[in-house]
Parts: sequence; structure tokens; C-alpha cells
Amino acid sequence: MKTYLVGGAVRDRLLDYPVKEHDWLVVGETTESMLAQGFRSVGKDFPVFLHPDSHDEYALARTERKTAPGYKGFVVYASPEVTLEEDLLRRDLTINAMAIDDQGKLIDPFHGRQDLDKRILRHVSPAFGEDPVRILRVARFAARYAHLGFKVAAETQILMQQMVDDREADYLVPERVWAELYKALQEMNPAVFFQVLRACGALAVIFPEIEALFGVPQPEKHHPEIDTGIHVLLVLAQAAKLSVKPEVRLAALLHDLGKALSPSEHWPSHHGHEQKGLPVLEKFCQRLRVPTSFKTLAIQVMQYHTHCHRAMALRADTLIDLFQELGVFKTSSRLDDFILACEADARGRTGLETRPYPQAEYLRGAAAAAKAVDTTDILQSDLQGAKIGAAIRGRRVAAIADFKQQYLTQHPAL
Repeated sequence: MKTYLVGGAVRDRLLDYPVKEHDWLVVGETTESMLAQGFRSVGKDFPVFLHPDSHDEYALARTERKTAPGYKGFVVYASPEVTLEEDLLRRDLTINAMAIDDQGKLIDPFHGRQDLDKRILRHVSPAFGEDPVRILRVARFAARYAHLGFKVAAETQILMQQMVDDREADYLVPERVWAELYKALQEMNPAVFFQVLRACGALAVIFPEIEALFGVPQPEKHHPEIDTGIHVLLVLAQAAKLSVKPEVRLAALLHDLGKALSPSEHWPSHHGHEQKGLPVLEKFCQRLRVPTSFKTLAIQVMQYHTHCHRAMALRADTLIDLFQELGVFKTSSRLDDFILACEADARGRTGLETRPYPQAEYLRGAAAAAKAVDTTDILQSDLQGAKIGAAIRGRRVAAIADFKQQYLTQHPAL
């Protein structure tokens, strides 16, 4: 059996980047011979096996032939006659088309090492244009390695634009789009993912709700960057600094979708955008089959981010209502996630990235004061039904009112 370490493990080893998993390529074997050696078959679309001891993935060398539009329109051919170079030729980027043999020798027929050194994301062959998922992958790699200076090669950029023009991106299915988006949200610079998609025209096809925000102005007094599309990418960049959670990052990105619905004659005002955006967000989540945990937080941030920004001006009873909506009094409260997404919104403005956000401390303190209220005597009293809830609410409102008075006394500048 001839085995080669391939793909991301080779790329990241050469970059001195953390290697998360090892993928192996097998040349000269068949499905039957792999099974006979104790490997377990796990591939649905092509022959992939798990090693009986290490559980690393081992794939038989293969070629692919385009037979129909979309990323599923391929016929896969795997046999002992397929060479290492033929397998590497079908890969997306030169930096992903390198291999290391069992002697530690680098095999690099498409100059991936050179492109690593030049910090270039370049397609291996014209076959790149046959698979629309590769548009998303290039954007994701750009987001992952942006801090190292990686850029998309000019010829790859042109090919991606041609793929969009040829309607290849129209065949992307929700599951694959979400899978790539989910990974991109966890990269160091997720905003770059959307910048690359927009540069080749794919953003309007894959994420039209986000594309619609570009060209929509906001008041320059509050948003020096003016353009809403630029703003939401700045917000996403700030969210990536504040939280590693993809849920927080997605909520930050989507919070202003409603501004695309503001009548142009009212620009740069966007009255009621918090509510207007909810149906758009609902359709976005439905189309991409976004998990409930992501959707719930995104709805909360969209609907109440201006409440968070105005936290110190809100009455105690309004804060209680907000906390109820956010589930603050439940064990599964995600108040911190909500606050971080809102803080990213405040910081995602040109020149205001380091401005203090005291609303975060204030909201956390108010929530703690409300949660600290002892309701034992109320629950043990003769009160019944709605009167119990009203009594608890009243006590919590009083606790927040006291907290607010003390806080603002201690912070007179606010």
C-alpha cells in the first residue's frame, strides 16, 4: 500500500499552523483490499475508509468527471491505476494539492509550496469551475489565512466570477451553504469570507439579504462608514474579537437586515428596522436550515439591540420586560451572548472600534440585581395565579430601580 499525507495537514504543516486532522491518500488499492486489511468504509460518494487503529481517513486515489450542473454532477472513478498526480490535479487550490510520502518527501506537482510562500490562493486547473462549493471554500480559506496576508489570485477571481455568471452558484444546496458558513464563522477573520464572495458576485446569489445592505446609507453622525453593508462586516469583525461563538458572530452580522427595507426617500433614517427585519431573518434561517440556537439569538439581537444601546435610559419595568424576552431568569440564559453581539454593533463603526461600551456592565449588573431578588415568601404566600407573577415582577422592578440609582450615582459621567 502506497500512502501519502495530503490536503490540509500538509498545507498547515508547511505554514507552521495547527494541524487538526490527518487525511491520507492511498494509491494502488481497491475497496476490497482496504476492507481486507481492517479498514472501515465510511464514504458515501467516493471510497473513504477509517484506519482500524488511528481512525484517520484514508481515501483511494480518484478522478472526477463533470456530468451535470452543481456540486453533485460528477462521476467518480477510483481504481489502482489512478496516480497520485491525477488525484492531486482534481483538488481545488494549489496549496491543497501537495502530498508527503512515507519518507517525508514533499510532492508538489502544481507549485503549492511556492503559492504558500507568496500567500496566494490559486486554483489547480480549470476543473475548479465545475464545483460551485469551491467558491465558498476559497472564501473560507481567505478568511482563515487573511491574517497571514493570503489573497485570491487574479485568475482564480476571474474564474469564480465566470462561475457565478454561468449560474453554477445557483445549484448550491442549503446544507452545503450552511456547512461552509458555519466553518467560516469560526475563522479568525470571518468578514473576509463575505468580502471575497461579494468581489466575485456570489454574495448576491448565496446571501442576497446581506448583499441588499450595500449601498444603503446610515446617518454619518452615528455611522462614519455610512454604508450599511460595510457596517455589518465591521460588526462581524468586532464580534470575532469579542467572542469565539459562531452564534454571536452570525447574530452580529444579521442584526441590521431590516435596513434594506427602509424606503430610499427616508434614507439615511431607518425607523423600525428592528421589527422590519424579522421576516427577512426568518426566511434566511428557513432557507439555510439554520439551527435553532443560532436563530433564537439572531432574533433577540435584531429585535432588541437598540434597547441594549439605550440601556441606561430604559425604565426599570422596561428592563424587566427585556430580561423576560431574553430568558434571563431561566437557567439557559444567553444574556452574555446577546450583550457581546450588541457591543460588536456599537464597535463596528469606523473610528469607534475602541469606544467604551458601559451598557454591557450596566445590563449585567441590572440582571444580577433582578435575579438576586428573594421570592421565597411570595411563593409561600396565599397569592395565586397571575398575582404571584405580578408580585415577583414588582419586586424585581424595585431591585433594578435601586441598582440603577446606585450605578448612575457611582458613574455620574453616564
